[in-house]
Amino acid sequence: MVQSVARTSPLFYGVITPFVTPFKEDLSIDEEAARWLARYQAERGVHGIFPNSTTGEFVHLSISEAIRITEIVLEEVGGKVWVLPGISNNTTKGAIELGLKFKDMGVDGVIVTPPFFFKPSMDGLYKHFATIAERLEIPVIVYNIPSTTGINIPVELYERLASNHSNVVGAKVTMSDFAYFRRLIQRVKGVRRDFTVLTGVDELLLPVLMAGGDGGIMALANAFPWIHRKVYDSWAEGKLEDALKWWHVLLKLSRVYDIASSFPSAIKTVLSILGTPVKPHVRPPLQQEPDNVVDEIKLILRDVSLDVSSISG
Repeated sequence: MVQSVARTSPLFYGVITPFVTPFKEDLSIDEEAARWLARYQAERGVHGIFPNSTTGEFVHLSISEAIRITEIVLEEVGGKVWVLPGISNNTTKGAIELGLKFKDMGVDGVIVTPPFFFKPSMDGLYKHFATIAERLEIPVIVYNIPSTTGINIPVELYERLASNHSNVVGAKVTMSDFAYFRRLIQRVKGVRRDFTVLTGVDELLLPVLMAGGDGGIMALANAFPWIHRKVYDSWAEGKLEDALKWWHVLLKLSRVYDIASSFPSAIKTVLSILGTPVKPHVRPPLQQEPDNVVDEIKLILRDVSLDVSSISG
C-alpha cells in the first residue's frame, strides 16, 4: 500500500513496441529474425519493447516460447531499452508465476490484461491486479484492450490501483475512445502524477500526448519506430508543426489495419514487404494475408514513402 509517491514523472514513456513473434514457415519461432528485429527497433529509437504481446500472438505461444522470446529480446537489447514482457493469463496464479520468472530474468516491468474467459466482477478484477502487483514487486502496467478481453477497465479501477499500489505504474489502453483517455489522464494523474498513460493505437499517439498522456505501445513501431519517435520528440520539443506532419504519416500508415485481417498479420506483412528477415507467417486461426491485400499494403507504403521523403527533406 502507498500513502504518498515521491516520483513526479512517469517511469515509462515514449515509444514502446508490442513485439511481433517471427515464425518460420513451419510456424516455429524464428530466433534469428527475432534477434534482428530487437536490434532494429532499439537502433531506431524505441524506448522499450513488449514481448509476449497481443501483436506478438501471445495467446498462440506456449509458456516456454513466451520465456524464450523474452530471453532473446533481453540478450539483444536488455539494458539498452526497457524490456516489458506480457504476463496475461486467465488465472491470477498463472500471471504471477510467469511474472516471477520474468522478474528473475531481469526485466524492467511487466504488462497484464484482464482475464479473457471468465469475467470477474470489478472487485474481483481489482483483486486480480492487486495480487499480481503485491506478489511481483516490480513495475506493472495494466493493459485495457476490451476488444479481445471483453472487459473495459473502468477509470475508477485504475484510480484505486494507482492509489493503493505504487508498483502499478501505468495503463496501456487499446481503444479509440478519446474521452476515456481524457478521463484517465485527468483522474488518475490527479492521484499519481507519475502514473503513465500509453495509447495502444498508433493514430492516437499525438492526441494522447496533447491531452497529457505519455506515449504509446503501438504495433506499427515494429516497422517504423523512427516515425513514432519523430511525433514524440517533436511534441516534447514544442515543435507542434513537425509533430503534426509526422502524425499525418502515421495516419496514412494506419490504413494497413483497415484492410488486413489482424494486427499480427498486418505488421508481419509490412515487415515482409520491406524486405526484413521477418516473414508473414502467423499461427492459425490467424491467416496470412492474401495477395490482393499484400498489393494494397504495398500501395500504402509507396504513398507514405513519398511523404516521408518530402518531410525529411
